[in-house]
Amino acid sequence: MKKIDFKLMDELTGKARNSARKRMNHNFHTGPEDTLQRLLNAMEPSTYVRPHKHEDPDKREVFFALKGKLCVVQFDHSGNVTDHIVLSPSGPAVAAEIAERTFHTVISLQEGSVAYEAKDGPYNPIDDKNFASWAPAENTPEAAIYLQNLIKKLGLE
Repeated sequence: MKKIDFKLMDELTGKARNSARKRMNHNFHTGPEDTLQRLLNAMEPSTYVRPHKHEDPDKREVFFALKGKLCVVQFDHSGNVTDHIVLSPSGPAVAAEIAERTFHTVISLQEGSVAYEAKDGPYNPIDDKNFASWAPAENTPEAAIYLQNLIKKLGLE
């Protein structure tokens, strides 16, 4: 049995806070070949997940808020926000599923946020994510500005 408890989430949150990307995964799948990828993703508010889609091969992805507060954002192919939802274990929404071929990102809105993610596998880093050309790359000055503008645009300040 694979267990998720607060001790595990707190340890993972500590690792996320001390990492350069301000997020950290804890995988439950046995390897990249698994047909269902399952993991915890601890994310701090300053982390930037570049908008991307899972296409060719097509993959669905679902996010469950276990701790803190997260926002899942969906975009059209030009970078316009088409939908978003704030997730929190206390609700009113606790999970969101993103369809294959759909640009999306996840924003941490609270320190110590942890999501349980499930995504179709297998995982191949070469073709797992198709990054949006209209969104800045991670670890660039433009990424922080993009993230702050998106938060403001969505009224999440």
